[in-house]
Amino acid sequence: MANIRLIKYIIVIIVVSLLAGCRSTRHVPDGMYLLDETTITVDGDRENVKSAELINYLRQTPNHKILGFAKLQLATYNMSGNDTTKWYNRWVRKLGQAPVIYNNELTAQSARQLKQALVNRGYNDATVEVDTIVRPDKKKMSVEYRITTGNPHVISTIDYEIEDSILKSAMMADSALFTIGVGDFFDRNALDTERTMITERLRQKGYYAFTKDYISFIADTTDGSKNVELTMIVRPPVARPEISGEVSDADQLHERYMVRHVYIVTDYDATRAAGNFKAFATDSVNYHGLTILYGPDHYLRPSILEEKCFIEPGKLFNSSAIDRTYEAMGQLSILKYININLVQSGKMDGMPALDAYILLSRAKKQGVTFELEGTNSEGDLGFGVGLTYLHRNLWKGSELLTTKFRTSYESISGNLDGLINNRYTEYAGEVGITFPKFEAPFLSKQFKQKIKATSEVALSLNYQERPEYTRVIAGAGWKYKWSNRSNTVRRTFDLIDVNFVYLPHSTLNFIDEIAPQNPLLRYSYEDHFIMRMGYTYYRTNRRMASSSIAPVHRQERIYSFRWAAEIAGNLLYAISSIDGAKRHDGAYKIFGIQFAQYFKTEADYNWTRNFGPRNSIALHMGLGLGVPYGNSSMIPFEKRFYAGGANGVRGWNVRTLGPGSYDARNSVVDFINQCGDIRLDMSFEYRAKLFWVFESALFVDAGNIWTIRNYVNQPGGVFKPGNFYKEIALAYGAGLRMDFTYFLLRLDLGLKAHNPARNQEPWPIIHPKWSRDATFHFAVGYPF
Repeated sequence: MANIRLIKYIIVIIVVSLLAGCRSTRHVPDGMYLLDETTITVDGDRENVKSAELINYLRQTPNHKILGFAKLQLATYNMSGNDTTKWYNRWVRKLGQAPVIYNNELTAQSARQLKQALVNRGYNDATVEVDTIVRPDKKKMSVEYRITTGNPHVISTIDYEIEDSILKSAMMADSALFTIGVGDFFDRNALDTERTMITERLRQKGYYAFTKDYISFIADTTDGSKNVELTMIVRPPVARPEISGEVSDADQLHERYMVRHVYIVTDYDATRAAGNFKAFATDSVNYHGLTILYGPDHYLRPSILEEKCFIEPGKLFNSSAIDRTYEAMGQLSILKYININLVQSGKMDGMPALDAYILLSRAKKQGVTFELEGTNSEGDLGFGVGLTYLHRNLWKGSELLTTKFRTSYESISGNLDGLINNRYTEYAGEVGITFPKFEAPFLSKQFKQKIKATSEVALSLNYQERPEYTRVIAGAGWKYKWSNRSNTVRRTFDLIDVNFVYLPHSTLNFIDEIAPQNPLLRYSYEDHFIMRMGYTYYRTNRRMASSSIAPVHRQERIYSFRWAAEIAGNLLYAISSIDGAKRHDGAYKIFGIQFAQYFKTEADYNWTRNFGPRNSIALHMGLGLGVPYGNSSMIPFEKRFYAGGANGVRGWNVRTLGPGSYDARNSVVDFINQCGDIRLDMSFEYRAKLFWVFESALFVDAGNIWTIRNYVNQPGGVFKPGNFYKEIALAYGAGLRMDFTYFLLRLDLGLKAHNPARNQEPWPIIHPKWSRDATFHFAVGYPF
């Protein structure tokens, strides 16, 4: 069998890698040793101290292994010769990884790092011993770190020493949010986190000059006891002598700051007049307490600047107002640079005052992109032209206008009898405007600031000429989008989305000829109308590298969750019913066209676990349900689910799996029938970095789609609670990826393991056949 041969080839590659590993000391100098293996064993509290978590503290680890045993990168490096003046040797070494030479000092540093990490977590009596195993004949060294944790120190009492009674009152008002409590381990990392969180809450209450360095802890322990009496101390600010040499009473207290003035500099240039922010102004406007310093023109309206500014003159300083202003100003597409400077400026109402300078730099107002492509379909030549125009400040409110136009043409040859066109022609246009706020009548400024949404309106028109028909597809929509500053939570609300498909011309009996008894295929070509409302919610804990507030260290566990729901036709159905409209063919129509009525929801969850910087596993699960009702007996074709493909069960091509046990081999329009109302898919994937930009993957996929009703043209497709698990398709395979940082190219080979289709081989994994069971997928990005 062809795929058995493939497996043999894979085994040969692995064996070759292992053989290369036998010569892994080729470039290890005499008298030195290759660090072959490091292990960490834990004796004591294994429940709270995991070996896998401590690996990050090692200063030296062996060469990377693929699948846990094959040092492919080292093997690649060892393919190079000793003469580094030759380009080939330099290139191969760059692709591979040099042998890790055992270093006694780095091993000692690793032991100290492990000891300190355990002490920081409360295991003050922990010990770390190092054993080395030398194999002189093979020039290899193995290192074992043996950790004895002992019992952790536990916090028995917590006291607070805060001389400033006002500060103490402000701090203890949030004591329910304290993360350190009696009975917790004496974890120094947790103490530092507590300092940071308390500091942030105080800065939200006006304590601009307060830093976490003012907070310290004293831990008191008695001999032989693991109990820790913890005292949190908040020191007064550093005394600032007055001109007379004395220190005022106020200097012994942490002061709250007021915001005196808020200046918005619209044309700031960081390369000019550093520190003199007012030097960029040629005109100033006072608007609702804000001072707007304009440059050559007033390219942003004062009202939009006020709405995006959360820093209020005459109010206490609040660090969250700074963050919210950054986030809101970031919604203005006309801006490319935003910075906020706070300058102390005397006293206000007996408290120290700050002037806030919001520094803005504008981006290019307009932009144009042009695309051109050529096509050749079996000798029939064609071309496509695309043009996109952007305007980032349409009405001086940072409204983003996006205009797209595309046209394509392809001539056809051969017998044209009975056809209405001798070409494929398409004209497509789209106009969209994005407003950087929640655009709706009768809404207060406070509501718009709270929602922080952008509004989008779009119109689209697509005109298609085909040999058999002419079709017009039109759409219109109004939606709201909003997200947090780190972009980890995103929401979209489609207030209204309208789609209209109209066929003004077609060949004689076109629909009857291609789909005499197939309602799905008929629907995809008949006139139809959809008016829907939808909501999408997305959440992830993935930290963006570009985020200024995100740590840069690698995340071990990453998840994302997406949920979407939409409903269509209810308003039109209610109006038709109240108005007493007549049904035609059992359904209401608008403009002589039947409108769709349905409910659809779907959810997807992804989870990734990184084991070091080079190995990870990823899991995915997806569910979906669509229910037609009222004016529809079937969900519109474009709204139904499909299975298979590069992001589904990869043993099948896209739209070639399901629904249920449906056998599509006898149909000439398989893809039309292979859609459903219920979706279930699951995937497991092991990912490993190889060398240079190359990554590998091994995966297992499972899933299928089903219909909720027993349609004549989809026999075996209906969902049955007691039987559906037997109809879950299984696939397995391997992938090769190229990660270029900004995008990833993916090539996956999927093989069928269990095929639920009727009258087909149910377990291809037992009786494999390459031409029947193998599918290649080329895609951009990870599958999930």
